[in-house]
Amino acid sequence: MAIRVYKPTTNARRNASVNMHAEVTKKSPEKSLLRPLHKTGGRNCQGKLTVIQQGGGHKRRYRLIDFKRQKDDMKAVVVGIEYDPNRTCHIALVKYEDGTLRYILAPRGLTAGDTVLSSDSQVDPRNGNCMPLKHIPTGLEVHNVEITPGRGGVLVRSAGIGARLTNKEGRFATLVMPSGEIRQVLLECRATVGAVGNPDHANVVIGKAGRARWMGRRPRTRGVAMSHHQHPHGGGEGRSKGGQEPSNASGTQSKGGRTRRYGLSSDKLIIRRRKSRRYGQLKL
Repeated sequence: MAIRVYKPTTNARRNASVNMHAEVTKKSPEKSLLRPLHKTGGRNCQGKLTVIQQGGGHKRRYRLIDFKRQKDDMKAVVVGIEYDPNRTCHIALVKYEDGTLRYILAPRGLTAGDTVLSSDSQVDPRNGNCMPLKHIPTGLEVHNVEITPGRGGVLVRSAGIGARLTNKEGRFATLVMPSGEIRQVLLECRATVGAVGNPDHANVVIGKAGRARWMGRRPRTRGVAMSHHQHPHGGGEGRSKGGQEPSNASGTQSKGGRTRRYGLSSDKLIIRRRKSRRYGQLKL
């Protein structure tokens, strides 16, 4: 069983669960692909607190991930699947024919000993193979999708998700994103076939505050408990947010509000916006 539910021996253990990471086959990381990861604790270069409710957490080392997948027409064998503390999905260590070692995002179903390939031309559309969208058959799920050709994958990289390639017309391919958004991407942009692995990540219940502290999350203070100059919900007599929409300290709506900036050049490529949790379909 990939998810282990704890026995309710204490209040903290009740309903808590942990991911057993059944897909992981390699325990220790590749040292040549590790880099130090410095913490800020929510402070800027002057030492001033700019991000609240952040700090602490377990010490980590960053794994260099190959998001570009530009080592073309050279087969790579999967050495093992590893846990990455810096992201929700698992990563795969691959070894190319010339001996080069690289990390890639591990798609669902990829195991040690499998072979992956990246190319600028059409190759077999198997899990883990990377190629431009113009060569990927419609109807398949893809991840690690580029927005700008050659920049590297920036879309669909979280655990257990995938975007469905539905149509190709003119210079663009149409993708149905995991959020429900339908958008167009240039056919020259690369993507990796398959959905991202570790789908059980969404089913984990943290259960106690201590596990959140291990992740670098400090205790949160309610906005209505703050003063009026610290939070939009603060101030006033008694517990009241004064008719303000639910928002964070900077005023951004926290329940279904827009987080995307206006006036981006890629706005015209969005066919249908994602659905809001609170207001239904977001209009253009």
